[in-house]
Amino acid sequence: MGRAFQNRKESMAKTAAAKTKVYSKYGREIYVTAKAGGTDPAGNLALRSLIDRAKKDQVPTHVIEKAIDKASGTGGEDYQPALYEGIAPGGAMVLISALTDNPNRTFGEIRGVFSKCKAKLGSQGSVSHMFDHRAMFVFADESEDESMEVLLEADVDVADIECEDGMVTVLVPPTEFFKTKTALTEWREGIDFEVEEITYLPQMPHPISGDDVDQFERFAGLINDLEDVQEIYHNGEFES
Repeated sequence: MGRAFQNRKESMAKTAAAKTKVYSKYGREIYVTAKAGGTDPAGNLALRSLIDRAKKDQVPTHVIEKAIDKASGTGGEDYQPALYEGIAPGGAMVLISALTDNPNRTFGEIRGVFSKCKAKLGSQGSVSHMFDHRAMFVFADESEDESMEVLLEADVDVADIECEDGMVTVLVPPTEFFKTKTALTEWREGIDFEVEEITYLPQMPHPISGDDVDQFERFAGLINDLEDVQEIYHNGEFES
């Protein structure tokens, strides 16, 4: 689990283009979450958690407020979640999550990148069974046992927990996200989560080396540039 976390690609890069992508990603996700569960963060825990994450990623307040204001109106875009699967250059398994208002357009754009990079776009379920869908929390603490005890007392279904280099990582089913966060924040007032997200973690790493590294990075960059794409998950492990 530790190596999988270390190999996850950073979502923020210090370029204007990357920041624009991050703002767009959060704006769309906040809009969808507010549209589905209400625009008041006090009554929409998913929205409140998403806003906290956006602020931690330095998303400007006006971007957040604009997305919420847009969700409070009638009509608007009807975004749907979508998950695409395949084999990337170098043989790594990849999952691509998107929010789209036009599935045919999004599928065509993603298929185009796979074709251009000589990668293989798979059918539903072709590689996702090799990933664990988990809610992940990472925070500074020295006691794995105490954290575990707190979560068990809150009746949280803990999938895995470990403490490494003063950081505790907790994995639970996605449905346990808010129960877990509530238990941890009540246990440690002001707890600062390094990571608090729902993600896909690969069950087994796949080594990528040589020319395949550049090919994979090109593929990931082209996929990430697509407007509808939210996240890219993979089991690639780069070798020097």
